[in-house]
Amino acid sequence: MVNAAIVILAGTESHADTGRLVNGLEAAKEFSENDEDDLELIFDGAATQWVEELEDENHDYHDLYRSVQDEAAVCDYCAGAFDADDAVEDAGLVRIDENDGHPSMRSLVDDDYEIITF
Repeated sequence: MVNAAIVILAGTESHADTGRLVNGLEAAKEFSENDEDDLELIFDGAATQWVEELEDENHDYHDLYRSVQDEAAVCDYCAGAFDADDAVEDAGLVRIDENDGHPSMRSLVDDDYEIITF
């Protein structure tokens, strides 16, 4: 059994950002397909802006996103800071705020999660 926390930080501004998003989603999918693994998928920082784009059924990576959406959560503070509140709410994603409005990386490490960032 593996505990993995995939943290996507890449924004929406460049081709390189899209590459990091897709690599993060592909990694998350790989863990989610193994029933013995425990996955946390977190959209943090500028990555919270991806939610609105990925919810669009016409987006190139909508299906990949949908394959791991049940595992996805967002940083509560960053959703507000990056104007993604409405999209996050509409998507019904969990907001994480254990550390002053942000996800607690320490808690993940304490729970034996490997943190992988994209």
